[in-house]
Amino acid sequence: MPTPLRIDRDADGIVTLWLEPNPAKPRGGVVVLDAWLIGAISAACAQIALDGCTGLVLASASTRVFVAGADLAEIDALDDAALHTYLQHGSAAFAAIPALGVPSVAVIHKAALGGGLELAMHCDALIGTLPAEGERPWMVGLPECGLCICPGWGGTQMLPARIDPKAAMVATANGAPWKCMDVPAGLFTQVLPAGSMQAQIVDEAKRWIHAQRTTGANGAGSAGKQAPSQAPKHAISPVDAARMEPALASARAAVPASPHADACFDCVHVGYTCGWVAAVAAEQAHLVRLRHTPEARAKLTAFLSKS
Repeated sequence: MPTPLRIDRDADGIVTLWLEPNPAKPRGGVVVLDAWLIGAISAACAQIALDGCTGLVLASASTRVFVAGADLAEIDALDDAALHTYLQHGSAAFAAIPALGVPSVAVIHKAALGGGLELAMHCDALIGTLPAEGERPWMVGLPECGLCICPGWGGTQMLPARIDPKAAMVATANGAPWKCMDVPAGLFTQVLPAGSMQAQIVDEAKRWIHAQRTTGANGAGSAGKQAPSQAPKHAISPVDAARMEPALASARAAVPASPHADACFDCVHVGYTCGWVAAVAAEQAHLVRLRHTPEARAKLTAFLSKS
């Protein structure tokens, strides 16, 4: 079955995969991670794997966002068993990006929140830009704990691996995304000048991919191939335990105890003791459980009433 997402391939074999709004739910041109987009990403990556490529650029066709996050209304309508399946489908679709075994870059030209940032962080690198003069800054981060739930697609594992671990854990547990000009060092591999057009960011992403293939950095070598993996390149693992354990203790001391913050911290602990697969399973189990707490029900009801 042909994928509904646009796939561009250049003469060097670098593929650009364009994320698009659900045609049945256009939402004013905003890209939202719903079941349709998850399925489309999975189908697109399967087609790319079949055809082969030398690199992947993940971009958004939206002029308003990179990806606004998950479709919380769709998620909230599912029973627990169906939500577990839904989250697992998302994990499998996102895992298809590192499984391609080629250098990958997400180009962040607008807001990247929640599942949108988690999707982007499955790429090896993130390249962003800043707003033009007078343009409203967009947000980047993991806001789930602001709704008294938690990330479900590896956010607690990938963010501490890219930026200062304590800062990542505190921001995630507080559900506090950043304005794009305040994104912590390390999240973006490169930030282009204010007002850069998306086409410019895509071109820069391709240059980054070429550099990885030429120098052999990123484990790619001149052929551009990495060892395929279910886990993204930047994620907590047991080899990080000595660095993550004190950061976790410090983050716990800095954040008021709550069911959602404790869930995030538990996932970090699982990540540096048991690895990626166990940690993502823990995230998803916590998310399914947390949405039933009185605090989450109140927050979700208020959020969905405004949608």
